[in-house]
Parts: sequence; structure tokens; C-alpha cells
Amino acid sequence: MRTRNILFFSGAMFLSALAGSLIGPKPALAVAREIIELQRDVTALLSGQKDLQTQMTQDHTVQKTLIEQSSDSVNKLNATMNSLQKSVQDVQANSGTRLDTMSTQVQGLSDNLEEIKSRLGKLNQQLVDLQNSVQSIDARLAGGAPSASPANAAPGSPSLSPSGTSSLAPSPSGPPPSADTLYSNGLRDITNGKYDLARSEFQDYLRYYGDTDLASNAQFYLGEIAYSQHQFELAIQEYDKVLSNYPKSFKLATARYKKGMALLELGQKNSGIKELRDVVKRYPGTEEERRARAKLKDMGVAVTATAAH
Repeated sequence: MRTRNILFFSGAMFLSALAGSLIGPKPALAVAREIIELQRDVTALLSGQKDLQTQMTQDHTVQKTLIEQSSDSVNKLNATMNSLQKSVQDVQANSGTRLDTMSTQVQGLSDNLEEIKSRLGKLNQQLVDLQNSVQSIDARLAGGAPSASPANAAPGSPSLSPSGTSSLAPSPSGPPPSADTLYSNGLRDITNGKYDLARSEFQDYLRYYGDTDLASNAQFYLGEIAYSQHQFELAIQEYDKVLSNYPKSFKLATARYKKGMALLELGQKNSGIKELRDVVKRYPGTEEERRARAKLKDMGVAVTATAAH
């Protein structure tokens, strides 16, 4: 467009000069000189136009190259961003697994500490009872009370050898391990990642000591073992036993939260969301409530269900 205007302008100047030379009474030499000057101007304008076209062509080439380079850079950046996003997702997935494992281990350590405290309390009570027994024996000896002879022993009681040990042979099958031993071993093995061994120990605990205070804990850890081994359907069954069989267990909130997480792992989103909402509703102020709220927020789900209109 600009070149066309220049040509029109040059032509108009040329025609004006030519017309002026024809109309006016200028000498032929002056007219010829003006024509030559006009031709020189036109030639200069045409040369300028050619240079301008060359410059525009070069600028277009440079711009095209820059656009291509920018496009390549954008494509590389997109590829880098996609790779970074995948890496972040992998890290988040691995971190979630590690966090679940660490949470199980921390809970095991906490319960182990509580169990140690309980055992220390029992040992203290046993020491008190032993001291009372020793004092009672001392009092009887000081009063000259006769010792019981084997003939006066109660029927069915084990007879004592001269060394004071029982002569009654142990049962061929042997008694089961104590509740403290089974439970402590189970906690130790689940903390160390020996899940199959821990499962057997907690199952034995429930078999022999299913009516004790720690039975609900043992049942809960069976669910934790299944969850850690990605046996989510089995984990849900074990957590349900805690919720239905031990209504006073202090593991209720954790069992319901982990049940909801297991349902989400199985792709049962609606059921999982319902369980997490129940955690928020039933156990306010607990760590499980905070974690359930955070999970619902990450999923973009409201904490409380909205009524259908």
C-alpha cells in the first residue's frame, strides 16, 4: 500500500511538471533539465521502494524464524511441565503410601507405649501383693504357725518337692502365650513391617483373649495389616468388626476413617465420602476429623452433604 502511494505521488509530480512545462513559456532547456531531475527523483524513489521491499522481506524472515523458535520453546516447556506434573503425581502417590505406613507404625508405637505403662502398673501391683504376702508369711513365722505338710494339702493342688518346685507335669499342648506377650509381639512386628507374623499374633490374641480391653486394638490392627498390604476389601471387613463389635473402643474414629480411605482406594467414591463425612460428624475435634476434612477438601467435595431439591 505504501509503495503504491509513492508511485502515485511520483507520477503526479511528473505529470504536474510536464504540464507546467507545456503550458508555461519556459525554455526547452529548462524543461529538459526539470524532466531529468524528475526522472532522477523517480529512479531514487524506485530504488528506495526496492530497498524497502528487501528490508521487509528480511524482517519477515527474521520474524518467521523467531516465531518458529518460540513455538519450539513452548513445546519443550509443555513437555517439561507434563513431565514435572507426572513426577509430582508420582511423589504424591508414594508419599501417601509412606504416610499411611508411617501412621500405622506411629499408632503401633503409641499403643506399645500404653501397653508398657499398663504392664508397669500391673508389675507395681504384683510387687505390692508380693510384699503383703512376704509380710504375712513373716507374721505367721513369728507367731509359730505350723507349715502345711503334703498330707494336709488341698485336693488337686500340686505337690511340692523338697526343693519347693511343683512336681505336677505341664500340659502336653502347653498353655498359650500370655496376653501381654501376644499383644506386644504383634505391635513389634507390625511396626517392623512383618505383617504376616503380626496378623497371626493378633488373631491368636483375639482367639484367647477376645474379652480383654485391648481386643478392639488387636482387631483394628488386623485391618491396618490388610490395608498396608493393599487388601482393601479385607481391610474394610476388619474395620467393620471394630465398629460393630466394640462400640466403646477408642479406635472407632480411626477405624471409620481408614474404612473410608479403603473404599476410595477401591473406587467406591460415594461410599468413601459418606464414611469421611461420618467421621467429621461423629468425632469432632479429633485428628481423624481433621484428616477427613482435608481429604474431602482435596477431592473438591463438601464436608456436609447438601439436601436434594
